[in-house]
Amino acid sequence: MEQVVFHDWKLNEVEAFELQRQFAGRVERNDRLDNVNTVTGVDVAYDEQSDRLVAAAVVLDAASLTVIEQAIAEDVAQFPYIPGLFSFRELPPIAKVLSQLKCKPDLIICDGQGIAHPRRFGLACHVGILFDVPTIGCGKTLLRGTHEAVGTTRGDYAPLVDDGEIVGRALRTQNGIKPVYVSTGHRVSLPTACAWTLTLCTKYRLPETTRRADQLVKSLLRR
Repeated sequence: MEQVVFHDWKLNEVEAFELQRQFAGRVERNDRLDNVNTVTGVDVAYDEQSDRLVAAAVVLDAASLTVIEQAIAEDVAQFPYIPGLFSFRELPPIAKVLSQLKCKPDLIICDGQGIAHPRRFGLACHVGILFDVPTIGCGKTLLRGTHEAVGTTRGDYAPLVDDGEIVGRALRTQNGIKPVYVSTGHRVSLPTACAWTLTLCTKYRLPETTRRADQLVKSLLRR
């Protein structure tokens, strides 16, 4: 898979904020997907005893959810943890594993935010722009915005609103289980992002793409 947009990673906090503001204008919030035959999850895990981290990308067949391809990379964290600048810490190793993939995924689901972000440019947007690929942000926790109570049935949702703008949805993926936070990453509309999230949450709260990538990085760290 080829990266098509590049920028300097050696940025300070102010420069990173400005890059997000500039790149947010490139994000496409409407559907521009071809036939989705493969779906991909990416994840990063950290060694609690050091700056070492492990990133993984797992490509699944969209129909059967069987693993087609996977890639891993080890790295060292080079950007501090700063709320709202998550992608500058995790995307360098994610870019390494995505660049290892032999085929370009039709859709990537990120364990993080899309436009539900202070500058409308979360991890999923960043991945989508750098690789020119449709992406969805599916976060476990709320970063930005507020929402009303979500119904208890799978598929129920409440709009996620920030400064008067709908930036995502709090989506119930399983009956009685706490919701996830879905938002557009790049080239995927919010309704389509939620539909794919539900499709990929077959038995559990999180999409199978996220679960498989998470299992892979954790197993590598244990080794």
